[in-house]
Parts: sequence; structure tokens; C-alpha cells
Amino acid sequence: MRVVFMGTPEFSVPVLEALVGAGHEIAAVYSQPPRPAGRGKKDRPSPVQARAEALGLEVRHPVSLKGAEEQAAFAALEADVAVVVAYGLILPQAILDAPARGCLNIHASLLPRWRGAAPIHRAILSGDPETGVCIMQMEAGLDTGPVLLREALKIGAEETTGALHDRLSDMGARLIVTALERLDLLEPVSQPEAGVTYAQKIDKAEAVLDWGLPAEEVSRRIRGLAPFPGAWTMVGGERIKLLGARVVPGEGAPGEALDSGFVIACGAGAVQITRAQRAGKGAQDVETFLRGMNIPAGTMLGGA
Repeated sequence: MRVVFMGTPEFSVPVLEALVGAGHEIAAVYSQPPRPAGRGKKDRPSPVQARAEALGLEVRHPVSLKGAEEQAAFAALEADVAVVVAYGLILPQAILDAPARGCLNIHASLLPRWRGAAPIHRAILSGDPETGVCIMQMEAGLDTGPVLLREALKIGAEETTGALHDRLSDMGARLIVTALERLDLLEPVSQPEAGVTYAQKIDKAEAVLDWGLPAEEVSRRIRGLAPFPGAWTMVGGERIKLLGARVVPGEGAPGEALDSGFVIACGAGAVQITRAQRAGKGAQDVETFLRGMNIPAGTMLGGA
């Protein structure tokens, strides 16, 4: 098919690669404009733009698609279909209507659960046992369109948002290729009214750990916010990001180190930190981290 691809972050890159690998003609790639990044704050292209340019594809990055000129330029591509995954701009009706077969969205949840911006984070933060990917026909509402294809997967007991992100990205790449192959055979299924939830953007205030919560909830908070923005706590006046955790037996005052192996008491139960990061350093597994920072039993974590 002749495809317009619309995506921006790393999550979208395997999808673009899969479409190219399956032999589809990419008429153009739409991505968010380059943004200032790094210490020098120089404009950096999005992961999708960088990969598309490496593949020799035309890249467009309009600030908005609301103008008649941009809409006409999009329609002039005469695409069979647009594939949209984590693009980051609202698509006006004129854009949705332009491709002959409409616009298909790859959404990383089992709709109607977790419509919106942060479905992977929210699935882990809420303790969902499973999530998945839906291929959805886009309409004007936020992730409200009928679903053409869906597939579920189990969320691991110690899985982080980063690890789940990669698995869902690969799943989405595989499913969109299947959906395009079978597009004439797939029956759109309207989303039910029951079970609708919204995955709000992650607020940085959520990253401050509350050791008074039960261990299971502390573990979910650490794993759900890893690698970004990263749950954090204070250890001896230093802010430490906690990027991996598991629930373990243990009792003590909330925030108390119960041994020298980074087991921390919670409001009920305890967690062992499995991955952590000091300011200005890279993330490390717990054994490596503790060789550089001693946290003996009795140390109290928390505070600002």
C-alpha cells in the first residue's frame, strides 16, 4: 500500500521499519519538529525523523495540521492509508478523511482501558495483570475508534515500563503489518462503553516515593516510572532514582533499610531495589550500585 507514516518517539521506530520491510511504499513520514536537547540545547530530530532520513524517506514536521495548506499537502500524497503511532498532534477531520482507507492508530493498551497519553505507565502503576496492543480506526474522539485487531500480553511481576514499552512496540509493528495484509477481511469492533479509563500524562510529582505505602504499591510506582521520569528518594541528603524493585518479606519503619542489600521497609512489607541511579551517573544493577554507595541497615530513606 501507499502509506503515510506518522510517529515521533522511539516506540514508533520499529513500526516504521516493519512497514518498510513488508514492502509498503512510504509516501512521507510525519514527525514532531526537532526539539532542543542535551547540554547544548541544540535542536535534535525525533527518533522517527532520524530513522526515516537514514532510510531515505521524506520527512515532514509541521507544527500544526489545522491549516488548509498543510491539509492540502497531506491530501496531495494520495495515500491508501495513514499509520499513526505516538505522533503527538491531534489530527483534524480533513486529515482523517484524506487517505482512501482512513487512518489506523497503534495504541498500547487493551481499549477501552487506558485511552490517552501514558497507557504503558498506567498499566503498571495500577497493577494490571495484562495489557496489549490495539489497531484502531481513527475518528475525532480520543482513542475512541473501532478496533480492527487486538492482542494481549501478560505483565511480568518485576517488569518496568521500559521493558514493557519495548515488547509492546515490537507487538505493534507485527500487528500493523498483519492488519494491512488483512484489511479487507477485518471487521471493525466498536469499543464498549463499560471499562473506559484514561491514561493521564505522568506528573513529576508522582515520582516522589512515599515509603508509607504498601510494598506492592511502592514496587509498582518504581517499576511504572522506570526509566522515565524515575521514582526517587533521598539517601543521606542525596537524591537517588530507583529504577527496579521486587516485593520481599520484611518489616520495619517505612523507609528503613533492613539490611545492606537495599531492602527497604514500606507501610506494609518491604521491597528490594534491583536497579538505581545516582545524580550524574548511569543506571546500575543493585550489586554495582552498592559497591559505590553503602546503605547499611538502619539507614532511613525519604524526605526532600
